[in-house]
Amino acid sequence: MYKLIIFDLDGTLLDTLEDLVDSANAMLSHFGFEKRTVDEIRQFVGNGMRNLVERCLPYKIAEDEYEKCYEFFRTSYNKNMQNKTKPYDGIIELLEKLQSMGIKSAVVSNKNDDAVKKLCSDYFGNLVSAAIGRKDGIPAKPDPTMVFSVIESFGVEKEDCIFVGDSDTDILTAKNAGLVSTGVLWGFRDRKVLAQAGADIIIEKPEDFIDLFFQK
Repeated sequence: MYKLIIFDLDGTLLDTLEDLVDSANAMLSHFGFEKRTVDEIRQFVGNGMRNLVERCLPYKIAEDEYEKCYEFFRTSYNKNMQNKTKPYDGIIELLEKLQSMGIKSAVVSNKNDDAVKKLCSDYFGNLVSAAIGRKDGIPAKPDPTMVFSVIESFGVEKEDCIFVGDSDTDILTAKNAGLVSTGVLWGFRDRKVLAQAGADIIIEKPEDFIDLFFQK
């Protein structure tokens, strides 16, 4: 039986899209750019806040101007990241079930580390045993460095772990780490994207997870 489930955060455990959209469009409006649609920003999410800001901008700007945009977005998001964000239906129940079975849950995200830790603490408490996000000097997903760090901290083997996420970045992360890759359809990408990335398994709702992996 698997001992550790490593989850992505945005689009997997938490529906963060509306708060990301609000802060991104506040940034764009502040600097005189046209706002983006929800669907556009949905596609921009998944590779960290810096990439999100860069993708939202309509054209490449000078580095110092980009830094101003990024800092505006980061400050706005840190203040407002819990306005509309909520766990997806069935996620709390899934994490509780895993905990009751003695299976650890962890989070690895490309979101900034301070935001990842706060969101996981506030929404999941002790249901998530470890949560790490992007830090300077540590490569982002799909590089497996953060995943390996979590696995090592729990003292388990790769064969004991599953990686779960909603994007092609997550599927590639799992493959680069040598883990079973599980794509979820309630997040920011569709089945085609996950299948093309090579997901080993694709599930439609959190309730399917236990049945698929732990019911014999």
